[in-house]
Amino acid sequence: MTLILTRSDVEKLIDHPSIIEAVRSAHIALASERAVVPVAPSMRRPGGDGAFIGMAAVSEPDRLATVKLLADLPGNRARNLPTQRSVVLAVSADDGTPEALVDGAVLTRVRTAAASAVATAALARPDGRVLGLVGAGELARAHVEALRHVHDFDRIVVWSRTGARARSLAAAYDAEVMPTAEAVVAAADVVCTLTPAREAYIRGDWFRPGQHINAVGAPPRPDHREIDTAGIRRARVVVDTRATSWHDSGDVMIPLAESAVDRAHVADELGSVLAGTTPGRSSDDEITLFNSVGVGLQDLAGVRLLIDRARAEGIGLEVELGR
Repeated sequence: MTLILTRSDVEKLIDHPSIIEAVRSAHIALASERAVVPVAPSMRRPGGDGAFIGMAAVSEPDRLATVKLLADLPGNRARNLPTQRSVVLAVSADDGTPEALVDGAVLTRVRTAAASAVATAALARPDGRVLGLVGAGELARAHVEALRHVHDFDRIVVWSRTGARARSLAAAYDAEVMPTAEAVVAAADVVCTLTPAREAYIRGDWFRPGQHINAVGAPPRPDHREIDTAGIRRARVVVDTRATSWHDSGDVMIPLAESAVDRAHVADELGSVLAGTTPGRSSDDEITLFNSVGVGLQDLAGVRLLIDRARAEGIGLEVELGR
């Protein structure tokens, strides 16, 4: 039988501590060649600005193969609809049986925050006490919830182009609204950039020694980025996977095209850092940056967790899709 999980089902089943551990284990499996993540093919809609991206993965420990079809549709903003929508299909890695069809909205948001939490635990200075958020949407809220499980913060600062949204987040989390993105970077020890930017608006000359940055928000397009070239050049960069970053991340691809950095500068993968085969932070003054493009293996890790919990708790709809 195939399990169908709606958005409300996922909201009932998912929690930050469990998916943080699942994402951490998934990246270690990738580093040890027990999981595979190919570069995601991207299909542009003829005559439009929409893109449809197939994010696939297979994992031996989780015994699943998954593909998430992500629709990235900037035009939806004018329609008052989400600019990104997705659904994940999971099949058994043993015999190909369709295991689940899962709404991707909540899963994507929570697993993205989980990846930032894993990177922060691995790379940020443990004495950092100020969390900075550039962007104040649902992804920012997920980051607050996730990062508080891996790091102790005494203060949260936030800026958003939408002032009402920043004020709403500040009220929910006792945070301080800052006047500019630069002010957030100046105040924070850990910075999360969480906007669907096209042009880089976070400047490397704002970075301070010892900071950790999670660059998260830019969609997987070669011409979109949040961090300028100077920021990539100044930081020790860790990527979710080399192939994905070199193929889909404007934050990485633009500095490479400018010859401002070489591929060795953006080659360290998070899984290798977690497995201990690549060093983490080298000094208290080092600036570290996690370039989070998002990969299908993170979705797979979340889906494995959701399937197991849903069946244990009797949540979701079981249908016959194949034998």
